[in-house]
Amino acid sequence: MNPTANDLAAMIDHTLLKPDATPAAIDALCREALEHRFCSVCVNGAHVPRVARLLTGSPVVTCAVVGFPLGAMHPEAKAAETRQAIRDGAREIDMVIAIGAAKAGDWTAVRDDIAAVLAACAGVPLKVIFETGLLTREEILRTCAICVELAVAFVKTSTGFGPRGASVEDVALMRGAVGPGIGVKASGGIRDLAAARAMVAAGANRLGTSAGVAIVTAAKAAATGG
Repeated sequence: MNPTANDLAAMIDHTLLKPDATPAAIDALCREALEHRFCSVCVNGAHVPRVARLLTGSPVVTCAVVGFPLGAMHPEAKAAETRQAIRDGAREIDMVIAIGAAKAGDWTAVRDDIAAVLAACAGVPLKVIFETGLLTREEILRTCAICVELAVAFVKTSTGFGPRGASVEDVALMRGAVGPGIGVKASGGIRDLAAARAMVAAGANRLGTSAGVAIVTAAKAAATGG
């Protein structure tokens, strides 16, 4: 069964991560999230205080990215960024893994990096961004196993800044690897209703997209035959 417009809205992290995002654009993002009842607003750390203030009293969550978009920061730098984002009002954290360590097969470094941010989250849900376009199938599975071991909240496909965004194959692979106990967030290149539904059918239960308004509007039109 296809998810309804309301189902999709409840899965969407309404996202603006461009380096030239202005305060006015952030304000518009928050207004859209409140209007459409999206799950969260996902922004870079500098915008977190503004987003948290604009969403105060609403069910829409403030989400911050950490170590974004390269993941090539010291774990303690990521942890410090996480703590600051939470102080500023973030209630979900999306971190980028140490991609180079994964490519080198240094799984202790990958685990320690994620664990440092998880500890800094202090109970705030952590989504772990893989950048699947840079990883092999085996590397994705190994990173999923670490995330299961650490009991993070979500595994996530992509930053949107890598060589490609999410694919149905990525999502299905990750869902199969983490099982039902951990969320799967598809992110990157989800621009229309068909793509959103395909990701959900493959096992995603969260969608990171800047096209949330268009997706939900299309779902409503489809439901009414419009």
